Amino acid sequence: MMNSLERMNDPVLQEVPLGFQWPTVDPFLFCVHHLDLYPAGNGRFGPPAESLAGREIGSDFEPRDGWRMYHGDEVPGFPQHPHRGFETVTLVRRGLIDHSDSLGAAARFGGGDTQWLTAGAGIVHSEMFPLVDTTAPNPTELFQIWLNLPAADKMVDPYFTMLWAPDIPVVTFEGGSVTVVAGALGEAKPASPPPNSWAARDDAEVAIWVLRLDPGASWTMPATRHPDVARTVYFFEGDTMSIGDHELAPSTGAVVRSGIDVQVRAGASPVECIVLQGRPIGEPVAQYGPFVMNTRAEIEQAFDDYRRTGFGGWPWDDDGPVHSEPGRFARHPSGLIEHPE
Repeated sequence: MMNSLERMNDPVLQEVPLGFQWPTVDPFLFCVHHLDLYPAGNGRFGPPAESLAGREIGSDFEPRDGWRMYHGDEVPGFPQHPHRGFETVTLVRRGLIDHSDSLGAAARFGGGDTQWLTAGAGIVHSEMFPLVDTTAPNPTELFQIWLNLPAADKMVDPYFTMLWAPDIPVVTFEGGSVTVVAGALGEAKPASPPPNSWAARDDAEVAIWVLRLDPGASWTMPATRHPDVARTVYFFEGDTMSIGDHELAPSTGAVVRSGIDVQVRAGASPVECIVLQGRPIGEPVAQYGPFVMNTRAEIEQAFDDYRRTGFGGWPWDDDGPVHSEPGRFARHPSGLIEHPE
């Protein structure tokens, strides 16, 4: 048992083991690390038919043979489903994601790209994982993060944006790197988040950083400007790492003090972790499935609005469209088409 002085000097405030869905701290609502070692595709963007035997198709979350179908029936992924009241941030490290939504936006992204979607008053979208390679495995790895919206912004218009990998800053140092998806790190300033995001407020100090360290390497995580910023470090790859003098076990999340500089050090193997930080919104959270509001009555209203309007309807012929474009792209609701440089 640590005495009070040791607790005061320990940068780690709390440790939690990481399961499939990782525990989060306000302003974050949800974080999941998908890692699926999909086989070669069947030519229709799904796995071979024989590999589906014994799976609960439509709700397959058991990692049989190292991968899952989720809610897909032939193509893995998440066919159309609604959201209201928060944002999804989807960071893809390997593989491809095909996005379609009720705004008419579409995208194929991967290889370090991040999609940032403000659900606001309501949006329906699908996220499918097409197995495009028919001759080799199709590993898919991504983080999906849910960032809350304050009450004043829960009913803003939905907003779709892409952060392409070439435009996401990477800070390198001896023995490691930090990929800066959100929140400036020194001189590294990522692209702006959506305009109504909690992350668009400078004083919220929202950051999403992915840290990689070689064996024995270290990095000093700088203090936040405001000590009340919540900061969580998720240690998801490697055997041992320490934060200050506090050693973490593999697959562990640590809530750490944000108002002080903290040294993170890898053990005898390479380490990867993701840092989520932000000033808490500090409002009541009422959540049911895909809707996050402030009161139970607002949740009931969200269900009623979705049943009545479909949040604009579904303009696609399929519940989980797979796109015909061979490369990465985004088509915005305005019709603007962009590709990573």
